[in-house]
Amino acid sequence: MRAYLDLAFNAKDPAQAAARYVGDHYIQHNPHAADGPEGFVAAVSGFVERFPELGIDVRRMVAEGDLVVAHSLLKVSPEDRGSAVMDIFRLEDGRIVEHWDVVQAVPDHSANANTMF
Repeated sequence: MRAYLDLAFNAKDPAQAAARYVGDHYIQHNPHAADGPEGFVAAVSGFVERFPELGIDVRRMVAEGDLVVAHSLLKVSPEDRGSAVMDIFRLEDGRIVEHWDVVQAVPDHSANANTMF
C-alpha cells in the first residue's frame, strides 16, 4: 500500500499506480472521485495538476483481514501545514477494490501538546 500511495502521489503517476494495484472493479466512497480505476486516475491527476508540489508521508499502516488503513500527512506544498489523512482500502486477490478516506487539516494551534501523528 505504501508503494501505491508513493507512486500515485509522490511520483505523480496515478495511472501506473492504478495499473499495478487497483482491481478491475473499484468502489470509491470519496464524493469527489468516480468509481473505477479511471475515476481514481482522473481524481488524482486533477489534484496533482492543481498542486504540483503535492506529497504524502505515510506515518503508519494497519491491516486486518481484507482491510488496510494508512494514516498519512498530505501536504500540497512544502510550506503547507498539511492534512492528516486516513485512507481505508479493501483488497480482493491482492488488488484494491474499495476506498474510503477522511481528511482533517492540521491546525495552527492545538488545545493540547499532542500531534496528530
